[in-house]
Amino acid sequence: MAQSIEQLRSTIDNIDQQIVGLLNQRAQTAKQIGSTKTDGVIYKPDRERSVINNALQTSTKALPDSSVETIYREIIAACRNLQQPLKVAYLGPEGTYSEEAARRHCGQTSEFVWASSIGEVLVMAENGQADIAVVPIENSTEGSVSHTLDLLQSTPLTICGEVASPIHHQLLTNTHDIKHIKEVIAHPQALAQCKKWLDTHLPNVTRTPASSNAEAARQAADSTEAAAIAGERAASIYKLAILHKNIEDEPNNTTRFLVLGKNETSATGDDKTSLICTTQNKPGALYRLLEILANQNINIVKLESRPSRQNLWEYYFYIDIDGHKDDAPIQNALEAIKDVTTSTKFLGSYPKGALL
Repeated sequence: MAQSIEQLRSTIDNIDQQIVGLLNQRAQTAKQIGSTKTDGVIYKPDRERSVINNALQTSTKALPDSSVETIYREIIAACRNLQQPLKVAYLGPEGTYSEEAARRHCGQTSEFVWASSIGEVLVMAENGQADIAVVPIENSTEGSVSHTLDLLQSTPLTICGEVASPIHHQLLTNTHDIKHIKEVIAHPQALAQCKKWLDTHLPNVTRTPASSNAEAARQAADSTEAAAIAGERAASIYKLAILHKNIEDEPNNTTRFLVLGKNETSATGDDKTSLICTTQNKPGALYRLLEILANQNINIVKLESRPSRQNLWEYYFYIDIDGHKDDAPIQNALEAIKDVTTSTKFLGSYPKGALL
């Protein structure tokens, strides 16, 4: 005979009591670990990735992997805070997609501070105002964030993690009737990513660029005739209604963010390494660089050229490759690359990020 709803709920109550008991045990153990640490490092993305992978391997798949990872990131954050709260810098103001990505990756109970430019975000982590910085590096439809690529040349920080975050644009407004909207405010990239939807539903409405989607939401909050394109968190912060959900033209719109800090990470078995290389300005220079990677059977995930801004028509190459710097093939390649480049900067080896 099937159990009644009351019996099933009683079973859930008993399970919840066990979960809380185990969470408290985990918290006590985390505090013990914190008291015995000698390096003072509170953010260890390699260890966190290992914990999450163990949970995913144990899962019976009654919950989707994405849900298990989200739950464990919050558990890790809560236990980490018992040792010392993690302070995370992001591109603000509050309500940006950068903040959403930072919160998904680091857990809602971490401390978050924002800056108005990517350069300022990095500086906050460089000078100790934050433990780590979360900055956008590329979007699946708009391509790389050039400013971030250029800043990676000069920052002393190391890439220690990444997170891929789905970008869903919402139409936020104070009105409940789309006919009342006379202006749409958004970051230029968001306007481009929602062009088809806007052309179809709001073809004659003024489109006004803003410095960020959160700033667009702030401006729209003061008007009864304006709408903003932003995320759900911005709607909550600025007390706007979501008039239409997910208005982006590409449903798989995703932005990848880098996590940068002062400490390197250990290999996890599923890592990525990032480099910046400058080659000699002569035929075959890039070919020789790529040949070294090919000879070591190293997969290139991303390759992009950018002006060096030092000499006219001189370019540097930003490269993402599969593997960790401690892997023998990459060690061999990094040594051999020195002979075919005029400069090479190791940016970091870090666990590959999951889509959160």
